[in-house]
Amino acid sequence: MATPDAPQRGNDGTVGKALEVLDQVAEYGRPVRFGELLAASPHPKATLYRLIQTLTNQGMLRFDEVQQTYSPGLRLVRLAHAAWRQSSLAPVARPYLDALSAEVGETIHLAQLDHGQVLYVDKRNARTPIEMFSQAGKIGPGYCTGVGKAMIAHLDEDAREDAIRRQAFFQHTPHTLGKETDFRADLDNIRAQGIAFDREEHEPGIICIAAPILSSKGRVMGGLSITSSTERQSLEGLTKLKPRLLTTANEIAEAAESWQFPT
Repeated sequence: MATPDAPQRGNDGTVGKALEVLDQVAEYGRPVRFGELLAASPHPKATLYRLIQTLTNQGMLRFDEVQQTYSPGLRLVRLAHAAWRQSSLAPVARPYLDALSAEVGETIHLAQLDHGQVLYVDKRNARTPIEMFSQAGKIGPGYCTGVGKAMIAHLDEDAREDAIRRQAFFQHTPHTLGKETDFRADLDNIRAQGIAFDREEHEPGIICIAAPILSSKGRVMGGLSITSSTERQSLEGLTKLKPRLLTTANEIAEAAESWQFPT
């Protein structure tokens, strides 16, 4: 079930094919039948069936015999918890997110880059919550989210070029930067200013200010954003929160510096 913002994948043999099937099942967000998977799969019926059976036998997928549907298995839950503890910024950043959320009263996002896209690893809701796409564990586009742009802008040149190549430039709203040239110009401004903005580029009415979380050597660890809606905030209002945003990003970076963060 492809989406405009799906990350590009290489040819990694059987393991790669199996992981693509896991991604496909997860993207539905509900239990899914074999026929639905087959209709959207690039694999022949026999190959897809074999991959699904292996994943089910290994506990990576769960098969409901009554409903005849597949869903992510409990083994994936265990792996996800291990990854959250060992490979995400979320555990070390938690107290800093709590403090920032309590102070500004807006939605706080913590994210990391995943093949040029945004993986939301933690979130704090505003005092008055806003309906929006982002949730911990979801993947969002890199080119039209504040955290995505903040992180991509501060990558080294080779990594930045790779991330740019992975963007779909799908026009989500009238404000989306739908051209690579416009995106590159925005990245230049972000590197100069140290912060990024989402100007209703991913969702109508949703705006944010974002900053990268950088190691002492300038390596991008993640991204942090303060998000609001145009009904109760403006970009000018969010800009006033820049000092607090940068302070928190630096605090998280310092706390993570001695932590064995995966490269």
